[in-house]
Amino acid sequence: MLKARRLRLLLNVYPPYWGTGIRVERIDPDFRHISVAMPLRWYNRNYVGCHFGGSLSAMTDPFYMLMVMENLGRDHIVWDQSGSIDYRKPGRGTVRAEFHIDQPLIDRLIAATANGDKHLETLAVAITDEAGDTVAHVTRTLYIRRKRGSN
Repeated sequence: MLKARRLRLLLNVYPPYWGTGIRVERIDPDFRHISVAMPLRWYNRNYVGCHFGGSLSAMTDPFYMLMVMENLGRDHIVWDQSGSIDYRKPGRGTVRAEFHIDQPLIDRLIAATANGDKHLETLAVAITDEAGDTVAHVTRTLYIRRKRGSN
């Protein structure tokens, strides 16, 4: 539990997040659920008064990678290889992203990388506004491989 709490505190003072107002609200001790929020402020809004797209993308950047790394352990390499964002409506007010992974996903990743082959896994998250409407749909593709020499 200390590891998750400590990471949450470190991420909240990490300059790219602190500077955009991104706040990690929750990291479960088992790294299976992470909640992130970002209020609309003068320094993270675009020309037309909505959330800047780069900030919306940044609020989803490392979380699936961190979650999978923590659940697979040190004998796997996990990289955030790519991401895409589909803007659905203007983001105003506080927006949120809820990241979830489960045991069947972890089991599938372990099986897919058991012989040392690389595996690409695409995971999706919705960024929602205060009314629960989807502001943006984000996909993140992870590169996952078992380290050579790992049992």
